[in-house]
Amino acid sequence: MPTPFVAGTGAPELSADELDLDFDEAPELEAVEAESEPTFAELGASPGVIAALAAQGIISPFEIQARVIPDAIAGHDVLAKSRTGSGKTLAFAIPIVERLQGAPSRPKAVVMVPTRELASQVTEEFQMIAKPKGLRVASVYGGVGLIDQARNASRAQIIVATPGRLYDLIQRRSVSLKDVTILVLDEADRLLDMGFKPQVDRIAMTIPTTERQTMFFSATLDGEVGMLASQYTKDPRRHETISPRETVDSVAHRFVPVTMDTKTTTLADLIATEKGRALVFVKTKRGADRLVQRLKTHGIPAAAMHGDLSQAQRERALSSFDAGRVQTLIATDVAARGLDLDCITHVINFDPPEDEKAYVHRVGRTARAGRDGIGVTFVLPDQERDVSRIAAHLKLRDEFEQEGLKLALPAPVYRSRRRGRGNTMLGRGPRPRR
Repeated sequence: MPTPFVAGTGAPELSADELDLDFDEAPELEAVEAESEPTFAELGASPGVIAALAAQGIISPFEIQARVIPDAIAGHDVLAKSRTGSGKTLAFAIPIVERLQGAPSRPKAVVMVPTRELASQVTEEFQMIAKPKGLRVASVYGGVGLIDQARNASRAQIIVATPGRLYDLIQRRSVSLKDVTILVLDEADRLLDMGFKPQVDRIAMTIPTTERQTMFFSATLDGEVGMLASQYTKDPRRHETISPRETVDSVAHRFVPVTMDTKTTTLADLIATEKGRALVFVKTKRGADRLVQRLKTHGIPAAAMHGDLSQAQRERALSSFDAGRVQTLIATDVAARGLDLDCITHVINFDPPEDEKAYVHRVGRTARAGRDGIGVTFVLPDQERDVSRIAAHLKLRDEFEQEGLKLALPAPVYRSRRRGRGNTMLGRGPRPRR
């Protein structure tokens, strides 16, 4: 009779027969388990890089890293669909520093990003693991002096750049990309949305295609992004770790009816009541500045992020928000593209997004890396119909109706009264022939 297990006494010692264990299968089971959670070493990272990651508390790879790194280290072209905050930067940064170890002091890899903020953040992550390999990383973006930027870029093996400024340096013959062997487009969908395709094409033309490795990272690989990827890549390895539904499911959604008179007060009350860091989206640059001032009258310090600010002002705003000195960041869509902040607990749509794609992109700024997050959308009476369609498309009907808002009815379908076609509004079918 098997020995019973009694809580608090520990498990009894059982024989192999009692356990019904097949020793021939045990090693195979262990191998499967090891495969499901690979280490950075198993993915191909070197001891120096692993130590640098560990010093920052990064021990285990995220899913996108586990999928992409082996193919990228092997030199394959890569198409990766992954949300912001999924760890995608290290998915291309680790292979780049491993492949470029010992490279001469001139540009060998170019990473193109849509915004100055993302360029700074990607550069910081690169520098963490590039230093053990003796590699230099340079940022190239607008709003700062050309001369120092050009000097640093020409001596660095890795350039992280916005397309406009990089193309400017190429035209001035301040930087040459003739020796570049690795090209990365990070947030490729945003690069296209922001109108950078002409510069991206021209920059790519200056990089030799022979032996070039090209990697695309994007929230979508369909449409224009897919067409561009097919032009730039050869026999790419494709990895997808997200869908828009997954991004939506990871956030708690609320839709709040407001009026023009109550909108700012409602925002102030929400920020004061629910502690955390809020990224608030508005339509215009002027609206961002105006909202910062209005919140101050309610005793809530906030910082603005928009295109009219200098680079120094933008960096100060981000630093204050990231450090917690300011709990609220007011941003336009363009300014928020490329922001990579782990501290955001709330995304608040003070002005609703234009469509479901913009909604997913906005709320994706919270609930990152498995954390909880909240998305709140303010809805004026004349916005109810448009926002309801976004909610319906993303299957957020229950959340939308919780606060008394009503989903819009489908648009009526009219048909011609010509013979053979009925009018659905009148319930008439085709007229019989006489």
